[in-house]
Amino acid sequence: MTTVVKPPAQAERLPDAKRTSRRHKRGRAGGMSFTHRLRRDWPLLVMVLPVVVLLGVFHYFPTLGNVIAFQDYSPYAGIRGSEFIGFGNFQRMFAEPAFWKAVANTVSITAVQLAFFFPIPIALALLLNSVLSSKLRNLIQGVVYLPHFFSWVLVVSLFQQMIGGAGLLAQTLRDHGHQAVDLMTKPDTFILLVTAQAVWKDAGWGMIVFLAALSTISPELYESAAADGANRWRRLWHITLPGLRPVIVLLLILRLGDALTVGFEQFILQRSAVGGGAAEVLDTYVYYQGLLVGDFGYGAAAGLFKGVVGLVLVLVANRFAHMVGEQGVYSKS
Repeated sequence: MTTVVKPPAQAERLPDAKRTSRRHKRGRAGGMSFTHRLRRDWPLLVMVLPVVVLLGVFHYFPTLGNVIAFQDYSPYAGIRGSEFIGFGNFQRMFAEPAFWKAVANTVSITAVQLAFFFPIPIALALLLNSVLSSKLRNLIQGVVYLPHFFSWVLVVSLFQQMIGGAGLLAQTLRDHGHQAVDLMTKPDTFILLVTAQAVWKDAGWGMIVFLAALSTISPELYESAAADGANRWRRLWHITLPGLRPVIVLLLILRLGDALTVGFEQFILQRSAVGGGAAEVLDTYVYYQGLLVGDFGYGAAAGLFKGVVGLVLVLVANRFAHMVGEQGVYSKS
């Protein structure tokens, strides 16, 4: 009698292996199903639910209203009753010189602010990180970070008291027999003025971010470099800056997303002093055209243009970050 030995049922085991690999590809740890994880993590989901609802109601749901950018919108007729005109608002906007003037002002201000947005907070973080006394470090950190919580009304008022026509600088010049200077009303230096205001207000916030990044750099790297004879500048160039590079890239990408959003309050508060030629940016342009003039569809088109440009800049910058080996806003799949 001949005994036939069957080979292992590999064909029967293949489906299980495929199912296991599929589960791992879907991110299921140890074969845990979605419903099981839902039952396990429901307290965390309940905690997150209010935030998700608030974001959905006040941030994402209103974006559906961008449809009025393609309409001759009237608040009396509503979205359903307003005439659909396609890209008519965009064609009229691109043919408007005032729109391109606002874009040029916005891009110029963003470029100047970017030139100071990274070096100053990084320098502050490096200086503060070198302070040995923890009490002194906390004091300086609190003082520099405090302006971040000031409103733009307060910031503009403080600058008016310092460098305005009746401010400290003008009064000092008068007392010494010189002609008073009102730096708050000069269109030629307005870009430098708003940049100084933005840096003074938000440099502390950037400093905190870079301080947190500095804390992740191992002190052993500095000790090894010092033992090899590297001076302070070489340690800064070869250890500190490469350690800060992921944070710098991330902040740069996020900043590019707001490249056409330089702030509404800061400019609307100072527009009357320097004139619309220097202080007209896209935020104020949308406000005047959409709300004051009442051309809601045109204002929505300008706002949608700003958002689309910001999204494109983020995607392009993030793609470039992946090309140079950085993670960017999200990791490459």
